[in-house]
Amino acid sequence: MIELEGVPELIDPVMICAFEGWNDAGDAASTAVGHLDREWKGEVFAALDAEDYYDFQVNRPTVWLDGGVRKITWPTTRLSVVRAGTGDKPRDLVLVRGIEPSMRWRSFCNEILGFAHELGVEMVVVLGALLGDTPHTRPVPVSGVTSDPDLARTLDLEETRYEGPTGIVGILQEACTHAGVPAVSLWAAVPHYVSQPPNPKATLALLNRLEDLIGIRIPLGELSEDARAWQLGVDQLAAEDSEVAEYVQSLEEARDTAELPEASGEAIAREFERYLRRRDGQPGPGGHAAEPGGVADVRDAASYLRDASSGRTRPRKPPAKDQAAESGAGGPADGAPDDGTSAAGDAGNGDTDAGDATGPEAPGSGGSGGRADRDGGPGTTGGGGDTPGDDAPGDDVDGADAPGDDGADGRD
Repeated sequence: MIELEGVPELIDPVMICAFEGWNDAGDAASTAVGHLDREWKGEVFAALDAEDYYDFQVNRPTVWLDGGVRKITWPTTRLSVVRAGTGDKPRDLVLVRGIEPSMRWRSFCNEILGFAHELGVEMVVVLGALLGDTPHTRPVPVSGVTSDPDLARTLDLEETRYEGPTGIVGILQEACTHAGVPAVSLWAAVPHYVSQPPNPKATLALLNRLEDLIGIRIPLGELSEDARAWQLGVDQLAAEDSEVAEYVQSLEEARDTAELPEASGEAIAREFERYLRRRDGQPGPGGHAAEPGGVADVRDAASYLRDASSGRTRPRKPPAKDQAAESGAGGPADGAPDDGTSAAGDAGNGDTDAGDATGPEAPGSGGSGGRADRDGGPGTTGGGGDTPGDDAPGDDVDGADAPGDDGADGRD
């Protein structure tokens, strides 16, 4: 049993998780959890033992000086708690932020779920970001997915149907599902041609969707201004290269055409209701006002520590024509640059090309640890024309490791 000292009884707690690496394009997801921690002054109450889950040749510790005394910070996953909301409807958030582990993923997930059990967590929300064929000039697409059909209906989410390699986001979500814990993944699509971190626009989009999901107003600080400045900077860089500008225009046209059927009266009314909830501070579909059968009714589900590896079934694979829709960002547009160049230049983090385009099933490539699908699966690692299956596990086209490959950057 996990013993927690100094942690008070929590109010309707929700666990929010994000992990740097494979499922964190542009560092959008981990930055979102970091923003929550800063804005609400989170207090760390636990950290996982780094020896159990990390390869220190891949994720190296750092040395720093504190008043002339050398200290070491080890790569790990930390848990903190914050009190969100104001007035008579506060809500506690358990923030889990770390690095995707190098090994022992099932034990890692069971340890996270052990904390959730002891804290009485009602729902787990895992944030992720993937690289996709989406223009930086349009709103960032954010997809909400779950493995629980009832939860999908209650919270107006998609039921995941992905099949293929996955990251810790997908493993944790499935572990929650098998343990009877309501779990949701929120995925932001980051433009593949400007994948280097930070991406405040994608972080902002994730926080806005999270706000709707849990029914808590999130203070954004300077994030909105940072997002506008980011887009202006990318606009200027894209304008300097006519080929990139034409490519962005083609993405805009494809996006606008695809979204045209969505501009129905029902969709507009739904967006207007979301705006009113934000303005008036009312709870969203996942907030305290959940209807019977929602999140509040499943808090007494099966044990969190059930063996997540037993009884697991694979979801059905979608028809080929629907794969682009399942990815949340679409397949590669005609004319996608395939030479690994970026609108913002080669300004990645050194282990991937910022211009890697992606396939339709799981957009994403290695840039800044962003190769991901919406529910924890992969993107592709090649340039513009890669499609699912081109990069088998262990095939390091762009320097980012496929699942199970303990390569130089260690991203499974």
